[in-house]
Amino acid sequence: MVERRVSALIAAAMVFLVSAVLWDVFFRQTHTPGGSRLAGSGSAPPPPVGGDTAMTSAGAVAQAPPPLPRPALTQPAGPTYMELFARSETRRRIRASAGTTYLNEIVVQSRDSMLHRWDNRILRPVRVHLVPGATPNFQPEYLDAVRSAFQRWQDAGVPVRFRLDADSESAEVHVEWRLQFEMQRTGQTDLIWDADGHLQTATVTLATFDPSGRPLAADDVRVIALHEIGHLIGLDHSSDSTDVMYANTKVRDLSARDVASAVLLYELPPGTLR
Repeated sequence: MVERRVSALIAAAMVFLVSAVLWDVFFRQTHTPGGSRLAGSGSAPPPPVGGDTAMTSAGAVAQAPPPLPRPALTQPAGPTYMELFARSETRRRIRASAGTTYLNEIVVQSRDSMLHRWDNRILRPVRVHLVPGATPNFQPEYLDAVRSAFQRWQDAGVPVRFRLDADSESAEVHVEWRLQFEMQRTGQTDLIWDADGHLQTATVTLATFDPSGRPLAADDVRVIALHEIGHLIGLDHSSDSTDVMYANTKVRDLSARDVASAVLLYELPPGTLR
């Protein structure tokens, strides 16, 4: 009787030990030491490396905070109401001057719809470098002819003054001489202005022979200089052959429209008309 009870106890103990071993094996296969569920046990899978998620310090997966909004790009400020009003008034005055001036033609011809002129050059004259040339047929009388042309524009009432004795380094305008142009011209003016239309520097080039090879007299140079100085102060070509600013100059002196166009130009602000 006692032996049967001992055998039963041993058998029960063996069953308990086997059950404990099986439970331990099952527990180890389904749980991690930290207590987090592994992938495939019903929880969400771990985040991919380099994705839009981040690991918290506790080991749980958390969504990364939304990205901060990017600052808006700074847009260039447009013209103010007063600037637009001033441009509109300038266009009105130019249209109203049609017939007595050719500023409207100049605006139409320009590539940038801008007025170009010197600014406040009464008390601070534009510095001009004017010296004899070494070009064939250069005559000393040419210098007096150019001086006379500058003076003619000043006497017409254009509010710009020129100082004709500047040295090469300090000059804003250089008058140069050449034998002849390849094109049908006897002079050329190259201008540089800033973004607001204020003239900065210029080079005026005058020929000593016309395109046909004829030597130019001093009075011819005076007329050519009148035309080029018109460009120098900001005028462009007129379509009227009675104006000195006609592309192929026919007259020998400034017309009333030349003077009126230059005077009005200096009553208006430089810069764009758009």
